[in-house]
Amino acid sequence: MTDGPAHEKYPQLFSRQSLPCGVTLKNRVCHASMTTKHGRNYDVTEPLLNYHANRARGGAALIVTEPLSATRWQRRPYKVQIANDDALDGLCRWAELVEQEDCRLLGQLQDPGRGRHERGRNPFAHGVSALPDDLSWTVPHVLEAAEVREMIDGFVAGAERLGRAGFSGVEISAGHGHLFHQFLSQWSNRREDEYGGDLDGRTRMLRELVEGVRARCGSRFIIGLKLPGDDGVANSIDVAEAARITARLADPSQVDYMCFAQGSHARSLHHHLPDLFGPRAPYTQITSELRRHANGIPVMALGLITDPAEADGILEGGHAELIGLGRPLVTDPAWPNKAREGREPQIRYCVSCNTCWSTIIEDGVPIACDNNPRVGEPDEADWWPTPVASDARRRIVVVGAGVAGMEAAWIAAARGHEVTVFGAGTEPGGKTRLHAALPGGENLSSIYDYQQLSGKRAGLQMEFGVHATLDDVLGLSPDAVVLATGSRMIWPHQLVDELREEGLVPDLREMLLPLLDHTGRESGTLVIFDHDHTAGTYAAALHLKRIFERVLLVTPRERLAQDEPLVTRQVIYEHLHRSGVEMLLHSEPAAGTDFADGTLTLVNVYTGEPTVIDDLAAFTYATPRAPDNALEHALRARGVDVHLVGDCFTPRTVLAATGEGYRTGMAL
Repeated sequence: MTDGPAHEKYPQLFSRQSLPCGVTLKNRVCHASMTTKHGRNYDVTEPLLNYHANRARGGAALIVTEPLSATRWQRRPYKVQIANDDALDGLCRWAELVEQEDCRLLGQLQDPGRGRHERGRNPFAHGVSALPDDLSWTVPHVLEAAEVREMIDGFVAGAERLGRAGFSGVEISAGHGHLFHQFLSQWSNRREDEYGGDLDGRTRMLRELVEGVRARCGSRFIIGLKLPGDDGVANSIDVAEAARITARLADPSQVDYMCFAQGSHARSLHHHLPDLFGPRAPYTQITSELRRHANGIPVMALGLITDPAEADGILEGGHAELIGLGRPLVTDPAWPNKAREGREPQIRYCVSCNTCWSTIIEDGVPIACDNNPRVGEPDEADWWPTPVASDARRRIVVVGAGVAGMEAAWIAAARGHEVTVFGAGTEPGGKTRLHAALPGGENLSSIYDYQQLSGKRAGLQMEFGVHATLDDVLGLSPDAVVLATGSRMIWPHQLVDELREEGLVPDLREMLLPLLDHTGRESGTLVIFDHDHTAGTYAAALHLKRIFERVLLVTPRERLAQDEPLVTRQVIYEHLHRSGVEMLLHSEPAAGTDFADGTLTLVNVYTGEPTVIDDLAAFTYATPRAPDNALEHALRARGVDVHLVGDCFTPRTVLAATGEGYRTGMAL
């Protein structure tokens, strides 16, 4: 049921939505649960409050927190504990800051079960059956029926505590291959007690949990239910089985909304964080199909929804009643307000790179974003730099228009400095622009597009197509210079130096540039020597496979994509295999390679066993990069205040580049 005035441009997205419990949301934009790793010692922290308060100020109608801990075995200090009153004061502040913005705050109830993302096995895992986790091979302690009931009681008590603190409700997460999901799946649930067997048995735990929360927390307490859509595991939960589960659990007197997560804690894990190798909003049809079994309960659409028009179209098409945004609201907490006010060009769009997932899951540090260096800052939502005093304004030259240089440049300009940026290319973006032109990289353009638009808004002077010399820089009499001149790939030592001196072997970037629009087919084998292991190398391999008959990736390491997060590795492996790109591990070119006879000998790094490529069409390399900082010493010798950012300081990631550019722009 909807009511209230329609928004002129996005009439569905910004209309109100009533839930079965009687609560009405001010619009349809919901913040899907995202772990922030901002909790400390099981308690609420200022960064955690900042993160959620900013998303509420930014216009979301409903926010689902990260998973909260309610059982005796949930002992992760970064997860806020709701098993007792120890964190109650923090919970009250949390609720107050969000709810005062007319935004409903829901705590997520979830247990990872046997799942483990970190290296090694989980010795404290609890699970449904004595089966190994598909990724870590952890075999859990199997919950006895009495322990299942104890767990349910713990989560019900935690939900009641959230209600006392001022939360509007809870979301019960039974997706992603976690514990509640494992109860639902006939593959992972091998129990013979009342919590296993047929559909009634497998859904019993969730039904008892939902009923317990409703009975304890009252009729106006929001209860959301996240269920599997298609978990991508054989003999587990496909769309047809998900429809049966949905119909069994869809009681409007108990549940206020439903949403569906794809993938599981298996090789299909990456399905719940879809990227741009496939279509946008890829799960719309699955959501629409499952909505038919939801008994009139509002359904929330999830998965690679980044644009307001896209979101409004999903609602207009009758595929869902609510829009769940996770990564897009990490990138820009004011996404809803900017869309509602017609300020779409000012949105910092999610690039779907999954850096946020990597930082919280694999690095174990608080959430971070490639396109938002200010995640968790107190004034994050709709932020614009505060100008410096007029007598503190400086003349700044930025050399290099990649994402590090552009971030520093637009922020310094917005702070009131007179800033000129020199870019060697005809457009901003640097190597990120090249990656954006490759398979799966399209959304990376959002980073430098936002920077360029913000620079224009701030009065930034941009000079493209200029390989800035010392005279060019000094000619502007700068008070400070930011060097963002990037890096260059290091020559593979296995190849003879004469090839480098004669320019006969291009690095991967040099090979790609003239082939971006190539439509022909080339015979023979292209060999890519992979000493890089980042996503751009594999996107390049996929593009080049469209051109070359055979593409062979060669690395001395034991696997490819070693420097990428798990979900990204899964995507890379899947697409490399599906496209027919071949992989040779533990190998490198033989020492002294000169291609004199038109062949290439690759050797095993342990045994020296050779592999000969006798139909070599081309050879290229992606290797660690050396900073391109030739101007630094000459500028310093003339007394110039020099700042190095991005790869020019030391080659790193996009996350490091934008973060360093931001900090430098603020420090100037």
